[in-house]
Amino acid sequence: MKVVRDPIHGYIELDELTLSLIDTPPMQRLRRIRQLGLSNLVYPGANHTRFEHSLGVMHLATTLTRQIDSVSQQEKDELRVAALLHDIGHGPLSHVTESFITQYTRQKHEDVLHLLRKGEIAEILDKHGLSPMTIQKHIKGETDLGKILSSEIDVDRMDYLVRDSHYTGVAFGLVDHVRLIHEMQFYEDKLVVGSGGVKAAESLLVSRFLMHPSVYYHHVSRIAETMCIRAIEELIKNNAIKPTELRQMDDAHLLHIMRSGDGYAGNLARRLEERRLYKRALYVGFEEVTEGVLKHRCNIRRIETEIAAMAGIDPTDVLIDIPRSPEIPELKALVKLNGRMVRLDEASYVVATLEKAHWDNWKMGVYTPKEFREEVGKAAREFFEVKRTTKQFRLTEL
Repeated sequence: MKVVRDPIHGYIELDELTLSLIDTPPMQRLRRIRQLGLSNLVYPGANHTRFEHSLGVMHLATTLTRQIDSVSQQEKDELRVAALLHDIGHGPLSHVTESFITQYTRQKHEDVLHLLRKGEIAEILDKHGLSPMTIQKHIKGETDLGKILSSEIDVDRMDYLVRDSHYTGVAFGLVDHVRLIHEMQFYEDKLVVGSGGVKAAESLLVSRFLMHPSVYYHHVSRIAETMCIRAIEELIKNNAIKPTELRQMDDAHLLHIMRSGDGYAGNLARRLEERRLYKRALYVGFEEVTEGVLKHRCNIRRIETEIAAMAGIDPTDVLIDIPRSPEIPELKALVKLNGRMVRLDEASYVVATLEKAHWDNWKMGVYTPKEFREEVGKAAREFFEVKRTTKQFRLTEL
C-alpha cells in the first residue's frame, strides 16, 4: 500500500490494483487535461486536472463503501476502479470538446467500454478478475452500487465542487462531504441520505448553485469556450482535425493544432492564446428574452449571420451562446425520514427554493470584438426583442 498527498483529502491510499491502473496511458493522459477547461483565463489557479479529480473520486467512493457491510470485496474493487477510470473518456479541455465527441462518435465521455477492453487496462482487469462491463455500468450509474459514483448526489459532485473551489479560490464550494458520506446508505436497494445528512445535502446544492455563475458559467469562461468551439468546428470542416481522433488528444495537442491553423480558426486560437477575447454585446436572462429563446439553439449560425448583417459586419465577428435550460437532478435525491423515503426537495425548503433560483443564473450571450460591441448589441436586442434596455459593459472589463 502506498499513499499520495492530495490538497483536498489529505493522504489517499493506493493499492497494487489502483497503482497499476494509474500508470496506464489513458490515466496518464488525464494529467494533461484541465478539469475546468479555459477557466484559468478567469482564475489563474484553475489549472488542476482530471487526474487528481479521479483520485479524489476514488478516495470518496472507497470511503463510502467501507461503511456498507453488504458490499463484497469484489464489488468494492469494481467500484473503486470505476471511480478511478470514470473520466478517461473525456476529450481535451474537458467539457469544451464534449459536444464534438458526442456528435461524431455517438458516445458520451462516460462510454469507456472500448478503453476497458483493450491495452494495459484490459490486462490489469483480467489479472484481478474484474469485469469491464460491470465497471462500465458502474461509471454510468446503471447499477445500484454505481449510484455512489453517478446519481443525483454522488461522490463525483462532492469532489469537483470542493476541488474547483480550492483551485479557483472561490469560497462557495464548501460542502460537508465527510458528513454527507457518513449519512449515505442503501435502503430498499436505493442510495439514500439519512435524516442527519439533510443539511450536508443542502450545502452541496447551495454550493453548486453559487459556483455556477461564479465559475462554471462565468461570462469570460463562456466567451472563451464559445470561441474555442468555433475554432474547432472550423478545423474539423477543413479536415485539420479528425473528430474521431479528438478523444485521444490532450490539451496541448489540441491547442497546438488550433494555433497552427490559418484563417478564422487560427485567428480565434491566437486571440485565446493572447487573451484578446470577444466582449459581451448582449448578456441577458430569461426575464428579458423569455424561455422561447431556447428554440433558437438549433439555428445559432443562421442567427449570427442575420445579426451580423444588421450590424454591417462579417458573420465571423458574431458569436452566440445559448445555454441549455438549467437542470437540477439533485432535487430528486432520496432522503430517509422516519422510516420512509422522500425526495430531497420535499425534505428541505432550502432545496425546494433553489429550483426557481437556478433559472436566475441562466444567461444568453452575444459576443463580438470590442470595436463592434455597440452595433452588435443594438442588432441583437432588436433580433431577440429584449424586453428592457440592458446595461452596457465597460470596454476595459475582464
